[in-house]
Amino acid sequence: MSLAAGQDELRIDHPLAALWRRYRAYRVRFIAAVIASVVNKVADVVPELLIGAAVDVVIRGQNSWAADVLGVESRYAQLAWLAAINVIVWMIESGSEYVAAVLWRGLAQGVQHDLRVEAYDHAQHLDLTWHESRAAGATVATLNDDVNQLERLLDVGLPSILQTTLNVILVGAVFAASSLTLLIVAFLPIPLIVLGSLVFQRRLEPLYARVRQAVADLSGALSANLAGVSTIKAFTAEDRERGRIEGYSSAYREANVRAIRSSAAFVPLVRMAILAGFTCTLLIGGWSVLDGELEVGLYTVLVFMTQRLLWPLTDIAEVLDLYQRGRASTARILELLAVPITVHAGTRAVPRPVRGGLELRGVRAGYGDGPDVLHGVDLVIPAGQTHAIVGATGSGKSTLLRLLLRFDDPRSGEVLLDGIDVRDLDWDSLRGSMGYVAQDVYMFAGTIAENIAYGRPDASQEQIIGAARDAAAMEFIDALPDGLDTWVGERGVTLSGGQRQRLALARALLRDPAVVVLRDLREPSAWSAGTATTRRRARWTTRPRQPSSVRSAWPPLSARRWWWPIGSPRSGTPIASGCSTRASCVKPAPTTSSWRAMAPMPRCGACR
Repeated sequence: MSLAAGQDELRIDHPLAALWRRYRAYRVRFIAAVIASVVNKVADVVPELLIGAAVDVVIRGQNSWAADVLGVESRYAQLAWLAAINVIVWMIESGSEYVAAVLWRGLAQGVQHDLRVEAYDHAQHLDLTWHESRAAGATVATLNDDVNQLERLLDVGLPSILQTTLNVILVGAVFAASSLTLLIVAFLPIPLIVLGSLVFQRRLEPLYARVRQAVADLSGALSANLAGVSTIKAFTAEDRERGRIEGYSSAYREANVRAIRSSAAFVPLVRMAILAGFTCTLLIGGWSVLDGELEVGLYTVLVFMTQRLLWPLTDIAEVLDLYQRGRASTARILELLAVPITVHAGTRAVPRPVRGGLELRGVRAGYGDGPDVLHGVDLVIPAGQTHAIVGATGSGKSTLLRLLLRFDDPRSGEVLLDGIDVRDLDWDSLRGSMGYVAQDVYMFAGTIAENIAYGRPDASQEQIIGAARDAAAMEFIDALPDGLDTWVGERGVTLSGGQRQRLALARALLRDPAVVVLRDLREPSAWSAGTATTRRRARWTTRPRQPSSVRSAWPPLSARRWWWPIGSPRSGTPIASGCSTRASCVKPAPTTSSWRAMAPMPRCGACR
């Protein structure tokens, strides 16, 4: 395993070997599938030997090979025995083929299921910065298309490779027992075919890597455009976006065409090699029969065996194609799994009941290798109070909220919840104590009730209604034809922006959080409902407390109790300070090198 040049991900040098080591639980099933395939291939070869034995009985009679083995002189009896053996062999072949198919397909389904679930679970535990730096379509392509390619390799590719290998071994044994000359003649094309396969494999490997990258780019562009279709329509960019998608699709098509052109060129070469081997067996074997050096029955077997030996090799290009696609896809999946998780859950639990006090001590934070966004932040938010963080675009408001929820860790300093470093807390204690309303509210495909209860699936209908009422959402919910059972489309496209924000607020409040985190909640009605809720929740909940509330926003500042200015990203100075109740009462802030905790300011004359 090594780092890929110019990429943040890891490159897996031997993906199939890594997959074998990773999924030890499937080794028994794999071995059983191999055994069933061996039995099936042996039974598949026997009927051709029986044909040769039957020809030998007809020609030689009492001196035939079957008469010596079975101890039967009558030709009729010998043929009857051969027919009975043939029936048994066919039954074994049919049964073993069924068992092998079930085992191989079960193996493919099991591995693809476990790998997809494992890769998804790993992806959702990766930090947000990784997701934000990678196209969502690329991750979807890995979890879907690449896993499907691996499934096809395990279901079709590996059994075909095994069958071809067994075929060469068994047929070679028959030729070796019959005639060394014909063995050499029949097998002479095989080294050329194998050598050509290796050459083509090396040539196809980078081509299929480009195919997988092209499909990832295409999936990413399609996913992004479908998510932003309203913006495309608003800016009449349909033609431009069609051209862009056409470009990605053309790149995918061209990558596939180059790979197909290379793999298709291999089939005619294999056919020429097969023709040479079959012709030599036909001629040299026939001459040996005429010279009395080879029995007619055995000659018949070898002619059939030559076909069996060489003709399946015409599919080697398709098998090689499956192998290369599956290998490239497996590498991409394992590369995703090799991305390290940088934000790990702690092991401590915050003492109950959670009070909700928050504190930042000397916090520095930034993204990737970029400069600091937050510079030595010190901030105390006592439990039960409502605070707003305001500042210019890019000043670090969202960064601070990400630290509170521990979507990222600070470069230095501490973020504390009830006096405990959040890095020491398990996820249930940290995020389970917080209600989060994102800037871009996300609704899942499902009913309104299911979306509200997302963070608390065991909530009763009464609790869901209570949370919706506290978020001032019941008025519009009751107006819908199906009420709480109304179906919400993916991303909540059937709802207005304000309705989505109210449902998101209800979803956060249903968890009965100690801290409510609101990120750029710009809908005035939703914010008003939220501030009223923080007062009503003290009566609604059974706990004698009121949740802390932290909001990242730009004015208006109405209905806010406390607000903190955040420094300019360039100068590190606060933007402004002003009255805690009126947005119009704003005056320049004094210069400071870091964040400054401001006491509640008295109301101005216009506010009294």
